[in-house]
Order: sequence, then structure tokens, then C-alpha cells
Amino acid sequence: MDFKPFTESLQRDLKETHINTSNKIKRANRAIRLCHALLTVFKKKISNGGFASVEKEIDFFKNVKTIPSSQLIYYNHIRLFELQFPKGNIDVQRKFIKKRLNRINDFYLQHIDFGEYVELGHTHFDEQYFTRKYLDSLPLVSTSIYFHDPEFNTPKDLLLAEFRAFNLFVSFLKNRLIDKSKSFQENQMEFNNHIKLQWTSTKVALTELIYALHYNKILNNGNADIKEIAMAMQKIFHFDLGDFYKIFFEIKSRKISRTKFLDDLASGLQSHMDSTEE
Repeated sequence: MDFKPFTESLQRDLKETHINTSNKIKRANRAIRLCHALLTVFKKKISNGGFASVEKEIDFFKNVKTIPSSQLIYYNHIRLFELQFPKGNIDVQRKFIKKRLNRINDFYLQHIDFGEYVELGHTHFDEQYFTRKYLDSLPLVSTSIYFHDPEFNTPKDLLLAEFRAFNLFVSFLKNRLIDKSKSFQENQMEFNNHIKLQWTSTKVALTELIYALHYNKILNNGNADIKEIAMAMQKIFHFDLGDFYKIFFEIKSRKISRTKFLDDLASGLQSHMDSTEE
């Protein structure tokens, strides 16, 4: 039987759905229904006709059935991702995406031997992996069972479909991560363009603050470089600090208070709190 017209029709329908359905969850639901429908057709065809040879059975379960199966798995993950995607700030969203990527990496590591078999294009185990003859000796291996039926599954066809689905899903997640990074950068640019915070104290005062943040390990768990902090502060406060290393050396050489600005900050805050309690 020629399955090519069926898979080509599915791919056209999926492309049309992607173009004409803007809502991501509706698009995924539509794609899932299309894949389910084709898998149902395939299942009936296989049950009624069987295969003329082992080679044709291998080709079907390795190259034909995995087309709708992988798309079904892929769109199931898309649907779940969109339903669970946090509505919070960009940092929360980026963490969510990275967590999904880490789960996929765990999947690849769990099935590293089969992944090597697929990536290198090996065929020597195809009869054991992609015919139903070996289901008893090689049980189904898959983290997500779709269309689990001994007459319609082989030991590895679902696992192969998952590999192909996750390859697509990784690209999807990476694109979303890039979009979120762009959004973060755009928000930063908008912040810099619209929020005008001008440092109106001295270079010495700002240098004190920068070094205090650095040596108290306030930023990036203490891993932020002093130069990074200085550049960020100058950008935020629209202020040219100049040679802050030299300024810090001069601060260290003071004979009176070497943290005058920070002391004044603490004193001013304490005075305000005291006055509001009266």
C-alpha cells in the first residue's frame, strides 16, 4: 500500500493549520486531531492488510507511522507548554523554558544508545526495533505512550517518534528563549529611553556604592565583575564615572571616613525612620 499520499496530505493540513490558526492552543488541538485521525486510518489499514515483507513493515513503522506520531507528540508538548506557560515576568518565563530544555536533555541521556543508533543511521537492529515480531522480547520503551496497541506498535517506533518530536520541540523552545531575550533587551532599551534617572551626587559617592555592592557580593551571587557593575550604574544613571579605579584608590587613602557617602546614606535613612515614629 502507498502511504505517501496520506502523509503528504497530513503535512499540507498541518501547514495550513499553522498559517490560518493564530491561537497557539487551538492550532495544537487541531494538529492533534489531524494526527489522531491519520493514525486511526493507518491502524485500520494495517489490521486489514498486513505487510508483504519484513522490509515493508520496517519502512512503515520507522519512516511512515513516525510522521503523524512525532507530530502528535510534538503538538501535545506544544499544547501543554502553552497552557502552563507562566504569565509572570520575563525571568520567570525564561526559567520555565530552560526547565523544559533540561527535561529533554534528560530524555536524550536516558536513551543515549538508541539516540546514537538513530543519529548514525544504523540499520542492523531495524528488524528487532521496527517489527512487531519482537514485542515480547523487547517491550515498548517510551516515556509517553500514544496509540499503545501490540498490533500497531513495535519495540522502538514510539521512541523514535519521540526523538523526532523532541528535536522539533527543542527548536521551538530555543526560539521562544531567543524571543524572551529580545523582549528583555527591548524592555531595557525602553527603560533607558523613558526613565531618566540622573546621578546628581559625586563620582566619589557613586564609586563607594559600586565597590560596596561588589565586595558585599550583592549581585549575581557575588560573581558580578566590578567593571560590569560600574558600566551598569553609569548606564542606569546616565553618568560618566571616568577612572573609577583611580577614584577608589583615592578613597582608600582618606585619613578620615573612607565610607563617608555610605555612612551618610545610613544616617539619613535612620533619621527619616526616627522622625516618622515621633
